[in-house]
Amino acid sequence: MAALVSGAPAVVVEAVAGVVTAAAAAGSLFAAASRATDRRRALAWRWLAGGSVTWLAGVGVRPIADGAPFVVTFADLVLLAGTAMIAVGAALSAARPARGHALLRDLADSYVCAAAIMVILWVSLVGPVYGDAGDAGDAAVSFASPLFCLILACVVGPAVVPIRRSAWPVGLAALAVLAAVATSETITALARVNGDTPSLTWVWLAPAAFLVLAAVPWSGPATRSPDPSDDEPAIRESTSSLIAAVPLFLVAVATVVVLLRVISGGVQGPPAVLASVCASIVAVLLVRLFVTLLETGRLRSLLHLGERQLHDLAESAGDVVLLCDYDGVVRQIGEGVEITYGYRPDDLVGRKIFDYIHPEDVPGIQEALRAMSLEEEAEEGPGACMVACRVRASDGTWRPAESVATRHVRGDDLLLVTTRDISDQEALRSQVAHLTFHDGITGLPNRAYFEERTREVLARPGASNVAVVFLDLDGFTAVNDSVGHASGDYLLGQAARRLRAAVRADDTLARWGGDEFAVLLEAPVDAQTAVDLAERLVRTVSSEPFRVADRDIALTASVGVAFAADDVSSADLIRNADVAMARAKELGGRRVEVFAAHMHADVVRRLELAADLQRALLENQFAIEYQPVVDLATSRVTAVEALVRWCRGGEFVPPEQFLGPAEDTGLIVPLSEWILRESCREVAAWRASAWEIGLSLNLSARQIMAPRFVETVEAALVESGLPPSALTLEVIEEMLVEDAEETITRLSELRALGVRLAIDDFGTGYASLAFLRQLPVDMIKIDPSFVSGLGRDETLTLLTRTIVRLGHDLGLIVVAEGIERPEQLELLREMGCTRGQGFLVARPMAARGVDSLMRTSLSSLGTPA
Repeated sequence: MAALVSGAPAVVVEAVAGVVTAAAAAGSLFAAASRATDRRRALAWRWLAGGSVTWLAGVGVRPIADGAPFVVTFADLVLLAGTAMIAVGAALSAARPARGHALLRDLADSYVCAAAIMVILWVSLVGPVYGDAGDAGDAAVSFASPLFCLILACVVGPAVVPIRRSAWPVGLAALAVLAAVATSETITALARVNGDTPSLTWVWLAPAAFLVLAAVPWSGPATRSPDPSDDEPAIRESTSSLIAAVPLFLVAVATVVVLLRVISGGVQGPPAVLASVCASIVAVLLVRLFVTLLETGRLRSLLHLGERQLHDLAESAGDVVLLCDYDGVVRQIGEGVEITYGYRPDDLVGRKIFDYIHPEDVPGIQEALRAMSLEEEAEEGPGACMVACRVRASDGTWRPAESVATRHVRGDDLLLVTTRDISDQEALRSQVAHLTFHDGITGLPNRAYFEERTREVLARPGASNVAVVFLDLDGFTAVNDSVGHASGDYLLGQAARRLRAAVRADDTLARWGGDEFAVLLEAPVDAQTAVDLAERLVRTVSSEPFRVADRDIALTASVGVAFAADDVSSADLIRNADVAMARAKELGGRRVEVFAAHMHADVVRRLELAADLQRALLENQFAIEYQPVVDLATSRVTAVEALVRWCRGGEFVPPEQFLGPAEDTGLIVPLSEWILRESCREVAAWRASAWEIGLSLNLSARQIMAPRFVETVEAALVESGLPPSALTLEVIEEMLVEDAEETITRLSELRALGVRLAIDDFGTGYASLAFLRQLPVDMIKIDPSFVSGLGRDETLTLLTRTIVRLGHDLGLIVVAEGIERPEQLELLREMGCTRGQGFLVARPMAARGVDSLMRTSLSSLGTPA
């Protein structure tokens, strides 16, 4: 009793310091748990706070309970309960708890660590005290509490140390509290057995740990900024290995301590205690070994199952799986080799894989295997490689394959190789490449291939004698319109076969697009040879009709030829051939044109002219002049023909220079609509002044075929107030021949409005009389080429007389164009031609000139107006 009283101050200090620091830790942890967003972390901190409260209760009651006649008091039990709760909180701060074999392994390791530490303490400290104790049973019970705390620290430690999460500092602080409590309890037990008072130095150990636990939740997350150079998995694996080695290390230390103590004079205290502890360590180690064997067996079965599944998966996917060494000798091979390549597996085992690989691919594979062997010796590198090769099948064919070689997980200097036959993929890739650079209709190379091939040929030395030939099928558009696009494609296929037979074997024939073909004369040729080939292509196309849709279709071809020069690129060479072909088509087709520099200049000028036409329409640069049409008998002006004029930048542009480009670009449609509206408005104003005159306008083919053309004419008449009978629309005979059915339909609709129709340049067309029967025409205009020969050429005079008589017989108005000489006028009057126009009668003039002309009423026809 005296001893207990003498130790009261230290116990009191321990109680006060423990209560204060544990209370601080409990309050801090409860506050942090209420603010935590992670439910698991909040739960761990509540357990730690609850354990701190329970522990401080035990420490606070201990000074009073130490006077009791019991070795283990109620205060000790409360303190141990609090310690257990702190251990639970520390475990929750760690990773997910282990289960099954892992839990049994962790418990065994924890007990071995605790027992080994206990042996060390027994031999060095507890044994002598235990021997001197009056009651050995009381002494043994006194050391039960520190042993329990030690076991708890050993159980929690392996789970807390390796983690790298934001809860890690709290877990470490809790582990420090457990270690401090275990140490403090050990010192207290030693003091109790000796009847001494614990040193004040050790009394502050547990309170200091609780202060750290109170501060850690507010220190911020313990996570570091990611560093690409860190190898976190490797560090974690190393930490786990060190922790797994701790039990064995402690057992070894304990064994050395016991041996040294035995050698130096023996172990004090009852040997049964030490023997029991050592026996328990051995028993637990046996359990640990058994668990390890179970895990090893399970891992081995999982490894075997994984290999089997990988093997089955590879073979189900059509791969061939084999094991070979670094020299290429086959040790084992799957049955898929018989399905894929036709070999029996037993026939390949023991033979080298190089015997079945294409000789050109063998060096690369040998180098890859050699590199993998060096990497394995150096224990570095990925341990895998992918190679492409050709494998010989049992039928002797070479099949492309892709192989992946990896180091076998069982070692033995073996490689696991999976080989896949990619013949189908290669065939598909080749097909895609063919479709990319070949035309699907004709089977010929396409535009992309032709351009690339031309670049390659021109890049060769001495490529100046290279030529490109462009060919266009004349009239092919009508084929699609008449028999359909499918039959048109069939005709293109026939044309491609004819052209392929006509060109040389070393020339490249391609379908450029639509009905255009291109030929690249790769071998050096002279100009005459290229022209001869071009003419042969023209004859090939037109030699005989194409048989399509049970009918014969005759086509011709327009061909252009261009020769390479030193400074001509492939794009310019192809463009030049295209320009020459367009020139041949403009000249009527079925001919060959060789590119000349002026052709490109003409194309550029036409493009510039088209752009200027677009701008002229927007800026109202066009004007209208009117050429009077007079009654040859009375000299009265009966009508005017509207003619468009263009002044570009103060310079007069002749109509023959811009009407063609306007027709080609489609600008003729808006231009003609403007002429129609303006001239109708002007003539309607003259008619409102009691001048009964008519208006004549020329129509273009594109204008007639324009959408809503008839509605446009009707709208212009309504807006201007001009009677439909006062408007005469003129068409040339060639327009009636081309696309005749549609043209006659449109003109008939105009005729139904009351508009008059005239055939311009009559006598120069192809089927005048036939169309005079089909189309209700009101007027024919004699071409100036006939009028120019009157009085000088008997044949032209006779033809003119015949046309005039034909017009009278059909009840048509006959107008003679191009009257320039008095004798022409007299002969036309004699023939009975009723109307005429020309420079002798009146030149084209602005609207003001027409006003003056009609006021003077032309006193004489002998002097040009």
